[in-house]
Amino acid sequence: MTEEAKNVEMQELQEQTQSASSGHRDINFILDIPLELTVVIGRTKILVQELLQLGQGSVVALEKLAGEPMEVYVNDKLIGRGEVVVVNEKFGIRLTDIISPADRVRQLK
Repeated sequence: MTEEAKNVEMQELQEQTQSASSGHRDINFILDIPLELTVVIGRTKILVQELLQLGQGSVVALEKLAGEPMEVYVNDKLIGRGEVVVVNEKFGIRLTDIISPADRVRQLK
């Protein structure tokens, strides 16, 4: 049995590669990807014994001081800081500092 091979033209792929390398970025295909945004109000470390003694009404002191900016994470990566606000009777965050794109890329490594 003899099969005939045919050449395939890759012109369209080359055009797309050239436009991408020339600085044109089409990010529309990623715009609907869901991300988790988390605001951290503070952290602390406790012993297992202390954890077991916690009950309703217990107060746990955090390391962050009142009035300090809150850390804002997207998918567990720090992207900025902000202050807590109330929006339509719900908590929100007003971003006061955004980490530069270069610094965010460094976090991925």
